[in-house]
Amino acid sequence: MEIPGRDCVAPSLRVWAYNGDCMSFAISTHWHYLWLVAASFLAGVMNAMAGGGSFISFPAMLGVGVPPIQANATNTVALWPGQLTSLATLRNDLRRDLLPVVALASLLGGFSGAWVLLHTRQLTFMRLIPWLLLMGALIFGVSGPVSKWLRRRAQQHDAEHLAGVRINRIGLFFGLFPICFYVGYFGAGGGFLVMTVLALFGMEEMHQLNALKVIVACLSNLCAIITFIINGAILWRFCLISMVFAGVGGYVGALYARKMNAEVLRAVVVITGIVVAGYFFWRQP
Repeated sequence: MEIPGRDCVAPSLRVWAYNGDCMSFAISTHWHYLWLVAASFLAGVMNAMAGGGSFISFPAMLGVGVPPIQANATNTVALWPGQLTSLATLRNDLRRDLLPVVALASLLGGFSGAWVLLHTRQLTFMRLIPWLLLMGALIFGVSGPVSKWLRRRAQQHDAEHLAGVRINRIGLFFGLFPICFYVGYFGAGGGFLVMTVLALFGMEEMHQLNALKVIVACLSNLCAIITFIINGAILWRFCLISMVFAGVGGYVGALYARKMNAEVLRAVVVITGIVVAGYFFWRQP
């Protein structure tokens, strides 16, 4: 499938450009790689400390002239290895009895979201971007208080008893599927939504919630990534640069994460997301 606007990369432009289905903004050729390196590094630091790195790395992809849909797809691929490394550290906390239904919802939802994204017009997606960023920022903002509530709730129950709580598999599938669709389509704030749904279905052990959240993100994004690659939606020269420096940023961020105030970090991420969303609202055609 040929994606509209795929070849409309214009790194020499400094202003918004619209040509058919292609809309992008870009900075000068001499600076666009440096801008992508810096933004990818910061995104890696943010993801390691608090999350929300896409609020920086996705606009950076647009900033170097990548069309909106390809920017989203390329950014997804670039940040995915960080999710995979997180999974390796959480494997012992997985509720293996729930893995089949969680995996099915993740794979089907991730593929569906990616497929719909690739069949969305560039201009339509461009108009959705500020709303998606704003929604992601607001979700991230409320995740702090709700996460505290989940922890308090977990501490009031016996973890061994909760490990055996039966969860309605069919209901869980239909609860997770729309979130996995959203992760495949855009994804900001999706992990928090996964934890909330799992908690509503009766899971209260925090480590298990976090482990299944990472599983959903990894599998949904993996299915989306395969769909993007098959359809040629990835701009690899930008992807590889972002992947490497996001990894470096993630390493640096992990070293200092415990020394930083979590609430301050969350506020910085939320403010960043709202400011970036406001910028895109302002630049709407």
